[in-house]
Parts: sequence; structure tokens; C-alpha cells
Amino acid sequence: MHLPIIRGIIDRRILVNYRVDPEVLASLLPAPFRPVTIQGHGMAGICLIRLKQIRPRFLPGFVGTTSENAAHRIAVQWEQNGELHEGVYVPRRDTSSLVNTLLGGRLFPGVHHHGRLQVREREGHYSVRLIGGDGVYLTVEGCQASKWPEHSVFRTIEEASAFFERGAVGYSPTAHSGVSGHASEFEGLELRTSNWHVEPLAIESVASSYFENQQIFPKGSVEFDSALLMRGILHEWHVCPPIACCPDV
Repeated sequence: MHLPIIRGIIDRRILVNYRVDPEVLASLLPAPFRPVTIQGHGMAGICLIRLKQIRPRFLPGFVGTTSENAAHRIAVQWEQNGELHEGVYVPRRDTSSLVNTLLGGRLFPGVHHHGRLQVREREGHYSVRLIGGDGVYLTVEGCQASKWPEHSVFRTIEEASAFFERGAVGYSPTAHSGVSGHASEFEGLELRTSNWHVEPLAIESVASSYFENQQIFPKGSVEFDSALLMRGILHEWHVCPPIACCPDV
């Protein structure tokens, strides 16, 4: 059974972006995915998103659900049917929704971990905290800004916006494993928006158990780059054809 076309509103979306040694990212990615590079850096990060009025497209908005969600993402490219594609690989998803957790990997693509997402918003200031049941944590503090940071690998916010809009397709490992214990295929979702718009978010503090884990990212291989804010985005989620795992040979 597959997810129907889902419609809703991105009430708030924060993209926390890190520049990463592409060789380190390549070692984390399963085939056929490989890192996309910007000025010699790979890009990874976390998407913190509040979804509202989420429901099958044929139903009215008032029956939709609301949830807070987090996804760890790596910007990737891959070849499929002889064509080069660009998007993100999502090794982990967390959600406040028990429905998403129970149906993740069955009705909804990808495995969803249930966690607590605590959010505070006031006068353009945002605070998001994720506490996963297995010890994963993330905290982000930031506020709306008028200028794009000079240290970013993206020269302008327009360049950053175009890059992340191209990464609208995300693939995740399934709940089913192959003989080696690894995912045997990857399930995909495409985000389609009708009013894509991003703003710079100035980060005051950020902490991540994933990106600060030196067993995954050796010292010096990862550095915070920038953050983006999206609000009030009308959107749909469309299922993409699955990709079979391509084991290294």
C-alpha cells in the first residue's frame, strides 16, 4: 500500500545546514547515492518542520493533522534510468506524531522515530529541541535576519534557495532489510510547493548529537554553514519510484 498524494501547509520549516568533507559523506552513503559538492564541500543538515492540515489531497483541510518533525539530510545525486538526479538522502526521521511513527515504512515512506520536539516561537525568534527515545538530541536557537552570512559556501540567499529547491526529492531506507541487515531498497518522496520562499535565519546556538559525533564525523570534517526559514508554504507530497540498493562490488 502506498501513500496517496498528501496536501497541507508547511507552517514553519528550518533548514540547518553544515558543510562537510565530501569523502566523509561518501563513506556514509549507500550506493547509488554520492555527495553533491559546493565549492569543494559536501552539504548535510537537519530539516525541522511543522506540518498542518496534512491529509489526502481529496479531503478538506479541516480534517488534516498537525505534527512536528525532524529529518537528517545529505545532499546527493544519483543515476536512475540513465539520467542524473539530485535530491537528499535521509538517514533518519523523527516525529511527534504517533501515527507517523506507527505507519512509517508501511504507509508513509521511511522509518519514523518517535521523539519529543519542543518548540518556542516569539517575535521572529525560534527555539527547537529534539529529544529522541534512543538518545538523539538537537537544539537550535535563532532569529529572523535580513542578511545572508558571508561565511556560507552559498554566495547569496538566492543561490542557497535554488540549491535546496532542487533537493525536493528525498530517499530513505525502508523498514525491511536485505540479507546483510542493510536496507534492500530506498523509498522516495517529492515535495512540491506552490509558493516556495526562504528567508535567512541567524543561528545563535546549535547542538547536534549526530553532527558532533566524531565516530561519524571526524574532528575538522564538519562545520556549521547557514540556516534558512520557510513559513506558510502550500505543498504536496508525491511518492517517487523506489530505488533498489546497489551493494558495493
